[in-house]
Amino acid sequence: MTSFDELLGRARALADREERTVLGIAGPPASGKTTLAWRLADALGTTAAVVGMDGFHLAQVELARLGRADRKGAPDTFDGHGYVHLVRRLAAGTEPVYAPEFRREIEEPIAGAVEVPESVRIVLTEGNYLLLDTDPWAELRDLLDEVWYLRPDEEARLERLVTRHRKYGRSLVEAKQRALGSDQRNADLVAPSAERADLVVTDMELPSFAV
Repeated sequence: MTSFDELLGRARALADREERTVLGIAGPPASGKTTLAWRLADALGTTAAVVGMDGFHLAQVELARLGRADRKGAPDTFDGHGYVHLVRRLAAGTEPVYAPEFRREIEEPIAGAVEVPESVRIVLTEGNYLLLDTDPWAELRDLLDEVWYLRPDEEARLERLVTRHRKYGRSLVEAKQRALGSDQRNADLVAPSAERADLVVTDMELPSFAV
């Protein structure tokens, strides 16, 4: 089992470099990416910031216009080019950056919600598609100093995913349909990308609310 202390030590070594570093945390839906990123950031203190890929979700009205609302979470339901551009700015570390944040309670991204000052030494960015080899996502790999891929127990991951959907208002039937439908298609899509990671975390203790 990979311990949190081991991962923290690895992240701290990145934060101790002279130049700004960006650590990517990838994996399927509900693998614990956000939970791990924030646990690391809390432990690292003001030297770290968290920027999620989910802040680049297209707005609901735009998804409806494009006919993609029922596939929300798929690669083409994000502003991938915008995310790559932001990561490039974060990696440079030469200016303050304000990143968007996704708010699950309203299912919408909020612009300029996350401040990343120049003083931050390590940016933790997490999302499903950090390791995809298709455009524009393929550009990310060269911008990220390290990428970790989370591959938890599948039964536990699905249980967390259903719980998350129910927390935000879906019925049990709707939650299971989403988890085993579009969410599972996205999980299957990113699974092969694990081979491009610097570290694959296959067994790690996470709280039941991990997202």
